[in-house]
Amino acid sequence: MKRIYLAGPMFCASEKDFNAELTDMLENAGYSVFLPQRDGMEAAFIENMSENEKALAIFRLDTSEILKADALVMVLDGRVPDEGACVELGIAYSNGKPCYGIKTDVRTAERGMDINPMLTGCFKKIFRAEEKAAALKMLEDFISDNGL
Repeated sequence: MKRIYLAGPMFCASEKDFNAELTDMLENAGYSVFLPQRDGMEAAFIENMSENEKALAIFRLDTSEILKADALVMVLDGRVPDEGACVELGIAYSNGKPCYGIKTDVRTAERGMDINPMLTGCFKKIFRAEEKAAALKMLEDFISDNGL
């Protein structure tokens, strides 16, 4: 079973809900998904650690999971993509992992471009649609025809 690392914002209910829905779709397609909000230290925050110790523990766990993954899927929604997810993308890309983006947010990052070109260059494919269901369907159809 191929492993997917899901990168994206997870700081409000709507972000977490979208991540969970995307994870369900990927798992139903036969992938094993590491979802940091569910499977990482964010889900069961470590007590009795300083802020720096917690940050390092999260960084080490998430980096390890990225390196174990066969591919990365990144949620690109937000005024700009989540900075932590951008680091996760960079780690995956620099280690030869195929990376895919999904974007339902119509706001632009710079100079009328949909996504910063330094991010765009990391992706094999980006699935864009204003409606969440349409973006998920595009990704689902791609997986059905090509896999990740």
